[in-house]
Amino acid sequence: MELVPGNTLITATPQEGRELAIAMARKSVGAIQTDADTRKKLRPDYANNADSLTHAAQVVAIEFQTIAAANDYWRDQA
Repeated sequence: MELVPGNTLITATPQEGRELAIAMARKSVGAIQTDADTRKKLRPDYANNADSLTHAAQVVAIEFQTIAAANDYWRDQA
């Protein structure tokens, strides 16, 4: 499983960085829980739980922080 497409955190824009952060968070779940049937079974529990969704958003935010730093916060953008 390729967790980081192209093995790079470099993106052209902050939007692409956010999309990469979401993709990485999703792929991390798949890497941790490799059984697709189990993930499917558990999804209703966390999809309807505010705390679980908040934690998922925190994971995306941490991934985005890492990507933003790798991109020098898109300093060269006008």
